[in-house]
Amino acid sequence: MKSLRPDRRQSFILSSFFFILFLCVLASINQVRFDSLLKFGRCALANTPSQVPYNDSSSTDDIRILIGILTLPDQYQRRHFLRLIYGTQTPLAGAKVDVKFVFCNLTKEDQKVLVALEIMRYDDIIILNCKENMNNGKTYTYFSSLPEMLTDTDAESRYDPPYHYVMKTDDDSYFRLNKLVESLRPLPREDLYYGYVIPCPSMDPFVRYMSGMGYLISWDLVEWIRESDIPKNHLEGPEDKTFGDWIREGHRAKNRFNAKWSMYNYPEPPTGCTHELWPDTIAVHLLKNQEKWIRTLKYFNVTDNLKPSKLYHIP
Repeated sequence: MKSLRPDRRQSFILSSFFFILFLCVLASINQVRFDSLLKFGRCALANTPSQVPYNDSSSTDDIRILIGILTLPDQYQRRHFLRLIYGTQTPLAGAKVDVKFVFCNLTKEDQKVLVALEIMRYDDIIILNCKENMNNGKTYTYFSSLPEMLTDTDAESRYDPPYHYVMKTDDDSYFRLNKLVESLRPLPREDLYYGYVIPCPSMDPFVRYMSGMGYLISWDLVEWIRESDIPKNHLEGPEDKTFGDWIREGHRAKNRFNAKWSMYNYPEPPTGCTHELWPDTIAVHLLKNQEKWIRTLKYFNVTDNLKPSKLYHIP
């Protein structure tokens, strides 16, 4: 093999040196760009909103709850008050809790205007196709209407199911949403019936039914109510007892959870269905006047997170 001439050897060495130098410079530039890209990525991730679309392939801590407050169209002030109560509660991470007001068809001109304004502003009202009633099928219409209503709503159709749990409650109940979420997370998401067991002394959820202060069922039971003939053929009667009859006759809700005594009636007047307010409360019922609401809200320090400002002074 012939050796390279001295002038060619020198040229080869210089070419190799500059080629290696070029690679080093290129690598250095790319490293800067890569580091910048990493920094950009970290920044982008840090500024991503914490509320992301939920799906059932995500963490098992993700939970979706619909709370339907059965009320009347004319109860404008009560709805505005409850919007304050629930709108200032911050859900736990992974929890989606929607509070909706539920009533039957509007019958007066002022309702059609004022309720329409509420919907435009808050979008938190469900109007059922029924006549207002207490013991003639309103609860059935609520639960049975939801599957069709929610699958036709773009905002909810991305979730399957739209909600893991659906609750029916009244406008004189106060739910602490994070306590509710904490109590539900370890429970089954199918064939579940949850609430305050009736009668008051009972602790067995398989004997009778759950109190109207607020009870919750899993989504599969919502679909069963819509499809089964059992509820359709038994609509009249005290609505919460009737609901319990459906469950018993249909051999449903093998998973039942008694939330007593974290759910209870307001302490006054004292009865066997109540006790004093306490920290582990999920819900307080029979808040029939402003005084009872204020005492309850003060006990739970609901305004502790009020931000200081020069615009107001609240001692």
